[in-house]
Amino acid sequence: MFENYNKVQKAVLETTLGILIEKDLQATSMSLIAKQSGVSTGNIYHYFSSKESIINELYKAIVRFNGEFVLKGFYDTDDIRKRFEQAWERYVRLSLEHPQGFRFIEQYSFSPYIYPESKEEAYEGGWCGPMNKLYAEAINQGLFVKENPLALVQMHSGSFVYLIKGHLQGRFQLTEETIRTAIRSCWKSVCSE
Repeated sequence: MFENYNKVQKAVLETTLGILIEKDLQATSMSLIAKQSGVSTGNIYHYFSSKESIINELYKAIVRFNGEFVLKGFYDTDDIRKRFEQAWERYVRLSLEHPQGFRFIEQYSFSPYIYPESKEEAYEGGWCGPMNKLYAEAINQGLFVKENPLALVQMHSGSFVYLIKGHLQGRFQLTEETIRTAIRSCWKSVCSE
């Protein structure tokens, strides 16, 4: 998830993610990050100006990673339904394979600690922007109902988030059939037919 960072930055980001999932933001101090990462506070400040800058870099790194993961193979076909199904299936896989990143994004996406430009980058970059374009294309081709593509993507995203949370909390097992049913249900919910 943090392969594009040097050893020190990677240690700080990985450690901060673990602490934030285990505790909350207020309980996460620079000294705790330094102690658990094995990186001196001075070295942390060499790369990050504040705890908020670490949180924002963490957010951007996870958003980039998520986008790469979800969009792998996304452009290999022009078939809108295949792209739709593949992207949502990969979104679920991503969340199950990287639950800390999923939890962080869900917990901090609307946090005032995340800078507006970081949030904008997440919507335009990552997987959201390409999915918005896919939905707009489906609307233009008459496959989906005429509605704001962003709203439709967010509606479907929310459905998957609650399925994943239910699974991660042990409320039920998220099986392959459940995932396929959820994807089919999302398609049908916006289908113009």
